[in-house]
Amino acid sequence: MTTNPSSDRSSGVAGGPGTTAVADDRTGVSPDRWPVQGDEPAYSVAAVRRRFPPRPRPVTWPHTRQNARTVLDRLDTNEFRADNPLTQKDRRLGADRWMTWLASFPGPSWQQRWLASGQEGLSGADWELLPRQWLAHRGLSDNRGALSSGLSMLICADVIRPSGPWLITRRSRRLTEGMAAYRDPDGFAALDQLIRTDPALTPANAQPAKARIAVILASKGGLLRDITVGDCVEFYDLHTQLRPAGGPGKALFYSLLHRLGSFPVDAPATLRAVCGPAQGQKTVTQLVDHYHLQPGPIRDLIIDYLTERRPGLDYSTLTGLTRDLAGLFWADLERHHPGIGSLQLPPDVAAAWKERLKTKTRTVTDPATGRRSTLVTPRGHTAGPLASVRAFYLDIAQWALEEPTRWGPWAAPSPIRAHELSIKKENQRVKARMDARTRERLPVLPTLVDIANTHRRQARERLHAAEATPPGDTFSAGGQTLLRPRMYRDVNAKVWAQDPVTGARRDLTLEESDAFWAWAVVEVLSRTGVRIEELLELTHQAINSYRLPTTGEVVPLLQIAPSKTDTERLLLVDPELADVLSAIISRIRTPTGAVPLVPAYDHSERTWLPPMALLFQHVIGGDRHAFHPGVIYQILGRTLNDGTLTDAAGQPLRFTPHDFRRMFVTDVIMNGLPPHIAQVICGHANIATTMGYKAVYPTEAIEAHRAFIARRRTLRPGNEYRTPTDQEWDTFLASFERRKVSVGTCARAFNTPCIHEHACIRCPVLRPDPTGRQRLEEIHDNLTARIAEAEREGWLGEIEGLQVSLAGAIDKLHQLDTARDTANNTPTFDQIAGRFGTAEPALT
Repeated sequence: MTTNPSSDRSSGVAGGPGTTAVADDRTGVSPDRWPVQGDEPAYSVAAVRRRFPPRPRPVTWPHTRQNARTVLDRLDTNEFRADNPLTQKDRRLGADRWMTWLASFPGPSWQQRWLASGQEGLSGADWELLPRQWLAHRGLSDNRGALSSGLSMLICADVIRPSGPWLITRRSRRLTEGMAAYRDPDGFAALDQLIRTDPALTPANAQPAKARIAVILASKGGLLRDITVGDCVEFYDLHTQLRPAGGPGKALFYSLLHRLGSFPVDAPATLRAVCGPAQGQKTVTQLVDHYHLQPGPIRDLIIDYLTERRPGLDYSTLTGLTRDLAGLFWADLERHHPGIGSLQLPPDVAAAWKERLKTKTRTVTDPATGRRSTLVTPRGHTAGPLASVRAFYLDIAQWALEEPTRWGPWAAPSPIRAHELSIKKENQRVKARMDARTRERLPVLPTLVDIANTHRRQARERLHAAEATPPGDTFSAGGQTLLRPRMYRDVNAKVWAQDPVTGARRDLTLEESDAFWAWAVVEVLSRTGVRIEELLELTHQAINSYRLPTTGEVVPLLQIAPSKTDTERLLLVDPELADVLSAIISRIRTPTGAVPLVPAYDHSERTWLPPMALLFQHVIGGDRHAFHPGVIYQILGRTLNDGTLTDAAGQPLRFTPHDFRRMFVTDVIMNGLPPHIAQVICGHANIATTMGYKAVYPTEAIEAHRAFIARRRTLRPGNEYRTPTDQEWDTFLASFERRKVSVGTCARAFNTPCIHEHACIRCPVLRPDPTGRQRLEEIHDNLTARIAEAEREGWLGEIEGLQVSLAGAIDKLHQLDTARDTANNTPTFDQIAGRFGTAEPALT
């Protein structure tokens, strides 16, 4: 099948998937319209790797073609000579022994002889095995220290270039010092200056980064400015392969080179963009093949359909649509109906699929026994997959009219009817569940904020106390007594403490970081109600000011970047929120006062954003990272879920970032903020969404009624709200006797005069009495006669008043007739009981 990547198809079902894509800052075009190679996005990991290939490893260059005498003489120059004569002697001897051994192998250059020696086939840790055996067999000196020094000098002088794997496995401590002293002193000096000016970089994490740069230079040659993006990618892949465990700061060396200006302007801002777990956007074919569909026309059709829809969808919607069509729909049909090959499904097959869609199967592991079991649970949302499948069928049917050759053979009746897409019950269940969750958490929100602030303060006190305590001594801070342990090395990137009783070690640096950011997240989310992705995209430039045109007062505003609804909005910053934002900026700011720029990964669109002055950034292994949404969940869990707050069952009360959004909406509306203003603050496209976030409290009606009574009481004299006297009570009872008139009872308020001047027949508060019906009929007849007399005598001014009284009498007679008919049509209890064969009600 052929595809048209430039077409802009829309869903055939109202409300079907599809959103507006956001322009990418790097190209000025939408990510879904990037140039493609086949169906591969131009900014995919594979495309970036092709654009930045590594430098090749040549087998010959000027220094490696020099003879042994020239090489030794060069090592004796001021450029390479050691200050200590003995050290220089060992270096010359070691270099001479290495070249003596290498000279026994064929090749016009030392590099070719190195490759022919078989040394590359061994681990770098076995670097001395082959040359020492050869030298010992010939009675030549094989001093291990001299051989090590000589090999290092040959590498630093660019005489030989061992491979990356060989250098990684050797772990030479002298290589970094040699490269900094003899290969590129100016480049390493600039690197050291950069490290000294960044407080996030310590010797503990900067030294490994410099060692990795030295390995790249030794393997590829050249200076720091000659290192390419491809060299770094190649080294990272090799290092990850040889040392899978790795550690924090594995990509720090790339960040340092990038900040030095060694790379072109279009180079990725971070090595994680091409080497980390975030592999970027996948092609449509890769997305579909994730569900292992059988090769055939239906798989090709789904790929063709998704490719046709892709230009009009953002990536997250595309992945969801692929999951619905390829995973939940066709892969399920292939498992339960092997050999199926048509979209025209028999009714029983379609019904069975829809029944299976209502549940999901997952594998769980018992933490106590480790046994794995299969658990079947109801699926929370089935209308979405049903809508996607229905849109799939309707789109093909519509496109078949436009391109019958291409889509016509696949047109078939949709197995999903419109009434099956109703989500009213699902929404009601979700609403009830979320309301219960909000009602459980909102009352304890002030306590949670206090707990977060207390944890932050205590963690900071423990960290500062530990830093001021010598190793081996104990200290007390933050309500705890801990021991500062002795570490195996003096310089560490973290501050550790040890429990004197249990001996367990604690990372106080991580605890302080977690406590601070948990407090910051709780404060910002609870005071703004922003989404988690909006929180993580807040930048230093988002804090703006606005001068009120009326008073001239300057008020701070927080700019929320477009996210779910692609709309930008501004929030007012209150003094408490301003203090929180100030604390965040003070924490991440460098000594120069600037907020560092860090690249961020959009986990919905699977794309890397350009470096920004993000507020929520932290340091890992000396490298600055934007916070991952999953890290926020972990921080909240590690810091706040300590059992202080519990639910009705006694379990720890857990909070998620979206809980704060629901609590924010509920709180502001309950405190009088109009819902349409809350809608604008929260960035909802529909006010119904805002009201859906507001939890319904059973006490709201009671409180509203009590507030109404309180407001009404303020309008009444205060002396009326007291215990009545006997005389006042008698007067109150007597007032009911004075309301009796000839045709019924007056229902005016107690102790109030008649405002209708005792025109009872006209008064709407007169309640007619059935016993006064004859009197009403006499009044009706009398009024009719008086109107006739007035018309006969020409008393036109009296006719209008008589007609108003006659209408009142007719209305009162009608009220009596209505009450009589209602009473006659209402069955008695005996009549009701007789229908069910019992004379008395059953008690249950």
